[in-house]
Amino acid sequence: MNNNIKGFAYGIATSATFGLIPLFTLPLMGKGMQFDSILFYRFLFATIALTGIMTYKKESFHIDKREIPVLILLGFFYTASAMFLFWGYNFMSAGIATTLHFTYPIFVTLIMLLFFREKTSWITMLAIVLAICGVARLSINEGELRLSAFGVFIVLLSAVGYALYITTVNKSRVHAMTGRKLTFYVFIVSTILFAIKASSNEGIQAIPDTMSVVNLILLAIVPTVISNITLIQAVHNIGGTLTAVLGAMEPVTAVFVGVLVFGEPFTFNLAVGILLIIIAVTMIILSKTIQKALRQARRTLFHYKKH
Repeated sequence: MNNNIKGFAYGIATSATFGLIPLFTLPLMGKGMQFDSILFYRFLFATIALTGIMTYKKESFHIDKREIPVLILLGFFYTASAMFLFWGYNFMSAGIATTLHFTYPIFVTLIMLLFFREKTSWITMLAIVLAICGVARLSINEGELRLSAFGVFIVLLSAVGYALYITTVNKSRVHAMTGRKLTFYVFIVSTILFAIKASSNEGIQAIPDTMSVVNLILLAIVPTVISNITLIQAVHNIGGTLTAVLGAMEPVTAVFVGVLVFGEPFTFNLAVGILLIIIAVTMIILSKTIQKALRQARRTLFHYKKH
C-alpha cells in the first residue's frame, strides 16, 4: 500500500511540474528564441544539473554495456515526443495540441494490453475517457476545431513517443536503474539529438539575456529533471498505465499558470475541465477501494435476493 501512495504522489508531482513548461518557455519565445535552441539548452542544462546532483550524492555513473541500446532508444522516444509536440504548435493552438498529446494514456494502455497482456480495469478506462474530456474542455475554445490532418498526425506521434517512453521504462532491463541515472543518460541522448537538429536549421541561438538564462535553468530543473525523476519513480511503484492517467494534472497546472501568471480568463469550460480531471485522478487513486466496495455491494445484493 505504501508503494501505491508513493507512486500516486510521484505521478501527480510529475504532471504538476511538467505542466509548468509554458511558464518558462513563453518568455523565451517572446525574446525570439526558436524551439530547437530552447530544447537544446533545456536538456543541456538538465544534464549538467544531474551531473552535479549525482556527483554530490556520490552516485555511480556506471552502466552495463547491454543497457546502452535501451538508453539510446529511450532518448529517441523522449526526443521524438518533445519534437513532434512542439512541431504540432505550428498547425494548431497549444491547447488543442495538449489535448491530442494527452491521448498517450490510451496508447500506454493499448501497448500494455497488446504486447504485455496487462489487463486494465473498467475504472481505469473510464478515468481515461473522463480525463481526455476534461483536457478537451480545458484546451479547445469554441469555433477552434479546423484541424489539419497532418498536424493531428504529428501530435499523435508525440503521444505515441511518450507512451513508448513510459512502457519501455516499465518493461525493459533498465527498469531497476535509479531514476537519476536513467534520466541522466536519456538527457544526454536528447541534448545530442537537439544539437544536431538545431545545427541543421539555423544553428543554436545565443541566449539573449540574463533573465532568459534563469528561465532556461528553471525549465531544465523543474519540468525536466524533477518531472522525469518522479515519472520513473511513479512507473516503478504503480506501473505505466496509472502513471500515464495521472498525467491529466499537466494541463490543469498549465491552466493555473495561464490564469495566475499570464492573466488569462478563468472560464466555465476551464472549471468543468478541471473538475472532470480531478474526478478521473481520484477514480484512479481510489480504484481498488471502488472495486472492493462494488464487489461487496454485489455480494450483499445477491445475498438479499437469495433470502
